Amino acid sequence: MTATHYLRPPWAARVIGGRMARLFKPRVVSLLSVPGRTTDTWRSTPVAVLGHEGHEYLMAAYGDTEWSRNLRASGSGRLTRGGATEEFTAEEVPAGELPGLVQEYLRQFGTMPNVTRTFEALPDPADHPAFRITVTGRGPRRRP
Repeated sequence: MTATHYLRPPWAARVIGGRMARLFKPRVVSLLSVPGRTTDTWRSTPVAVLGHEGHEYLMAAYGDTEWSRNLRASGSGRLTRGGATEEFTAEEVPAGELPGLVQEYLRQFGTMPNVTRTFEALPDPADHPAFRITVTGRGPRRRP
């Protein structure tokens, strides 16, 4: 399943949002690191990890983002949460499971800046790739 829509985050979210989110919501916001699909250079971006029915998920709220394309290509990455880095594998969620995950994502994170507006602008759940992640071990001590 590949979403084709992308909504560029507002300027404030791109420039200062990730830094501020980690300061104000450290238990919610993690740092995702994924190797680039063409360069293999590690790229990092702040994400909210969705916990649902005993699993953890990453959902691309802004549509088919660079990180979602990179994660789809690599199938693995790293999450830094509270200073600890974990390596994980990722499996893209089938389209039939997306509506329930979108609903849960909005329930958990809908009060965060821009989240509700983003899902109103891209209302089709298929526009928001999601990945079920499985932690496989500790990552390097330093960020990539």
